[in-house]
Amino acid sequence: MAQKPRLSDIHQGDSLPSVVKHITQRGINLYAEASGDFNPIHVDETFAAQTPLGGTIAHGMLILAYISEMMTEAFGKSWVEGGKLSVRFKAPARPNDTITTSGKIDSIEHKEGVTYINCSVESCNQKGETVITGGAVVKL
Repeated sequence: MAQKPRLSDIHQGDSLPSVVKHITQRGINLYAEASGDFNPIHVDETFAAQTPLGGTIAHGMLILAYISEMMTEAFGKSWVEGGKLSVRFKAPARPNDTITTSGKIDSIEHKEGVTYINCSVESCNQKGETVITGGAVVKL
């Protein structure tokens, strides 16, 4: 895991390290097993094809894990031990999508001897459609 970043290396406007993942039905099924969430919209292709979504979709928490992976890469233990995430789900991620998760540092605040890094985060599919958007705060 990355070490705590040095404050002198962090600047407003900096981009965070992107994470790119290809979604497969096998990966969705494995996530269902790990999470215990076997909702048929995720794992039953016949059922999901009959819904307004027209097919299976990835678990939202799976895509959030990619955001957490990006934040861990950027901020290490500081993210894992006390990061906060606030997001909105905008569109489903589907099998065969390639999801790119990116972010940037919006501001750096110093309050009562503690530094807070405020970031905007986003996950988009290969068509450029936003799947998740939101913000993250890391306390250094």
